[in-house]
Order: sequence, then structure tokens, then C-alpha cells
Amino acid sequence: MTNQAESTVRRALLLVNPDSRHGAGADLDRGMDSLRAAGMEVELLESSGAGAARQAIRDRREHLDLVILAGGDGTISSVAGTLLDCELPFAILPLGTANDLARSLGIEADLPRAFELIRAGHRERIDLAEVNGHYFFNAANLGLGTKVTEELEDEAKARLGVFAYLKAVIAALTRAEQFRVEAELDGECHRFRSIQVAVGNGRFYGGGNVVEREARINDGRLSLYSLRPQRLWELLSLAPLLRHGEHRLARRVFNAAGREILIRTRPTGMAVHADGEPVTETPAMFKVIPAALEAIVPAGARVLQDRESRQS
Repeated sequence: MTNQAESTVRRALLLVNPDSRHGAGADLDRGMDSLRAAGMEVELLESSGAGAARQAIRDRREHLDLVILAGGDGTISSVAGTLLDCELPFAILPLGTANDLARSLGIEADLPRAFELIRAGHRERIDLAEVNGHYFFNAANLGLGTKVTEELEDEAKARLGVFAYLKAVIAALTRAEQFRVEAELDGECHRFRSIQVAVGNGRFYGGGNVVEREARINDGRLSLYSLRPQRLWELLSLAPLLRHGEHRLARRVFNAAGREILIRTRPTGMAVHADGEPVTETPAMFKVIPAALEAIVPAGARVLQDRESRQS
């Protein structure tokens, strides 16, 4: 992968989700000291919510070189549109349960290492997705995936970590209902029955599941898969394939990819969740915004597509 020129960061805003900060205070303090020792001005701000975080970025946009986001996927996704509007690069301190965006960028769940990446300053442009005007990084779901989100409890996530997702999946399987889908991908129409539709922009979602084996967060496309109605034991047998992004090996899964995906459902008005949050309903128009944002990543990250491949 061709390296981008590394830019000097002089002023950074570090936004912390107070819930995620619990237990990481000492590592955060040491990390900020290391950034300051490297000549960077760092302002720490504990955000009281997504709206406050977005406003803090807007208020400081003329005086910032970097926004550092300390939290999980929900924290990061909630400011995606603001980062895009303000044309600001960002870095991640992975303090969430799943940390799927960090995985897609090749960032380890290790704060000292994440601070090292910020000091190194290597950047790559990555894609952003939107559905009906709502931005997301990782994946959007309707059907079974939304029920998994509804089953997830903050207390369970804190206690069980990524195993909370497995518990939620098992509970959601008992509530799976089928629906009709009309999916238009870059003008090509497909009709099928489904119990779960996922549209991915990043490589990982749902606590480390792979959207699609070849998917990358900078490949300029969205990956769609749909689970056809099937028995519980058949769904459970698919689990290893879904975990590793090998959906194409299963006849019971429909796979496709495109830059624009329009999904209509019967019944209409089905809930759509993006990056674990309810954001809209069907009909849903999904779009990818290629190379939308600059992110701090490891140099030569294998989970990113190299620039030569993107241009070919």
C-alpha cells in the first residue's frame, strides 16, 4: 500500500465518552502526556452526548488539526457527518465493546498502541456510507439484525463484552420473521424473501463478524447480504460462514455489491439500524461516499485496499 504523506498535528481535540472512560483513566492520562511531549496541544473534553460532541467539533473546527475519539462505534458514528462537514481527520482510541471500525482500520484494542499510531500520524482516506441521509461506518441492518440490537443490554455488554452479542443473537433468532425485499443495486433489481438484510461499508460489524471476505472500508462499494427464510438449525449451521464473511459459500444467502442500493420491503416501514442505532425505515436508499474522511491508521494496514487496486 502506498503511504500517504504524514501530516504534523499541532492541535487536537480528544473527545471521551464518559461511560467508556471508566477503567481507562490512567492509560488516557499517560497517552495524552506522550502526545504533549511530542509537541501536540491536546484538549480533553468529556462529552455529555452526541449533540454536545458535534457542537464541540464545530466550535473548534478552525483551530484543529485532528479529532481523537475515545469510545465505541456508536460514539464515533455519531460525529461522522460533522467530521465530513468540517473536513477534519480523526483518530480512534478503542474503548467500546465491539470496536468494529477500529478492526476495519487495523487498530488494535490497546490504548498505548493507539496513541503510538497518533504520534506516527499515518493517514488514509476511507469511505463513509449513508442511508436516507444518516451516516454510518460499519453496517446497517433490517430484520434479524435490528432484533439483535434490541436484545443487547448495556449491563450485559459491560459484563460479557463481545459475548453479549452472541447472547443477543440467540435470543433474536427466536423472534425472526420473514419479509419480502426488492433490492435495486446500481439499477439492477432483485426480489427475494428474507429474515435479515445487512449492508456493509466497513469490513467488520456486530463484534467482529466480517461483512464480506473481500470487503474493505476504502474499496468504494457497499456489500449486501440477505439470509433467506430457514429453520433455526440451518441458521446456526451458517454461523461460521457469517462470522468469517464466507456468505458466498452458502446457497441460503443472497450476496451483491454496489455503490447505490435501494431497498423496499413488504411490509413497508421496517426499522433500519446503522452501527447499532435505529436511524430510519424502509424504503431505504444506501449510498457510499468514497474517500470521504481521513483516518489515522497503521502504515501498511492489511485490512485496507491499496491505492493501486482502487484505481484499477
